[in-house]
Amino acid sequence: MVEIPTRDDFGGIGARIRRFREDSGLSLSALAAKAGVSKGYLHRLESDSTDVRPSGKTLYALAQALGVTMSDLLGRKLLAPAQPQVPAALRELAEEEALPEADVLMLASIEFRGEAPRTKERWRYIYNAIETSRGLDRPRRKS
Repeated sequence: MVEIPTRDDFGGIGARIRRFREDSGLSLSALAAKAGVSKGYLHRLESDSTDVRPSGKTLYALAQALGVTMSDLLGRKLLAPAQPQVPAALRELAEEEALPEADVLMLASIEFRGEAPRTKERWRYIYNAIETSRGLDRPRRKS
């Protein structure tokens, strides 16, 4: 179930913006300029004025200017994406080859025509293909 914020959920955004702004040592004018919003709009937003409801684009710009996340501004926890399940055959290969966990998770997300590889040998083939293709990303020298 997706939680839709109500108007009341926006009540504390202004106070959080002000706190982050002050912690950053930015003036109202400096943050407004950095985020590309007007000083008057930012003042009304920080005052938790009920007639101001920031767009996602505005919140993103403010968060970026303040060096925080939008979740910080909204006062909500950041929802982390679920990590893919690592099949037994892939885990076996990972242990044999001492693969980095980031590579294992990348491989676990691979599907071809709706199916993940089923055998350790197929996982090894895919991993080796990815590793050996790295050279294709390097710019070619002109002769």
